[in-house]
Amino acid sequence: MTALGRHDAQLEHRLVTPNASLIDLDAAVALATEHDLAALVVNPWLLKAARRALGRSHVALGTVIGNGQGGQLLSVKAFEASKCLEQGATQIDFALNAGALISGLDDTVHNDLLSVIDMAHSALAVAGVIVEVAPMRDELLTRACRLAERAGADYVVTSAGAATVKRTMDRVSLLRDSVGPRVRVKAAGRFRSAGELQAAAEAGASRLSAEFDEDLLRSARDATGVVAVA
Repeated sequence: MTALGRHDAQLEHRLVTPNASLIDLDAAVALATEHDLAALVVNPWLLKAARRALGRSHVALGTVIGNGQGGQLLSVKAFEASKCLEQGATQIDFALNAGALISGLDDTVHNDLLSVIDMAHSALAVAGVIVEVAPMRDELLTRACRLAERAGADYVVTSAGAATVKRTMDRVSLLRDSVGPRVRVKAAGRFRSAGELQAAAEAGASRLSAEFDEDLLRSARDATGVVAVA
């Protein structure tokens, strides 16, 4: 277990850079299993190898589809989700169609969300909606969260993971206030200290997603309190 603070949160290691290799995957699997993390998120092409490497570990295996901008066709997102689930993913994060949201096409956004969320749930996997792939007004993010909740999302996710810590913190509070207690908030950002992780948990995140390293995980373990792993 990893310690952080009085607010329980789960740690998730991300390996989603464009050039992530099989060598990088070996290191990521070792990090996730050694530190008993809740999840490992990898690029879709790495899923099969990751599933094999994780073996019987309890570490959940996730991936990100619609990465970058979320404007893919609904059928394309659903197909990608189905193939990722076949490769062993138990967690699917995907980017919301922000262009449709800004255009006021809530039905288009909702149907897009359902195409992936229903696919994930039919395979007993969880689904997280990345609600901001580029800066948006607060009222748009609140509407995005409510659409994600109505579509049955398990998580709303602050970003694809490249956001600064400050922006991530701001978004955690907004997302937490925009959904009911059933939907969890995932803070995905460039965390560099246990204090930043603890602050995100205290702001309302129940999953903390980052490119972790040994030093950050050791400092998190030495902090006060407990972070859940399952």
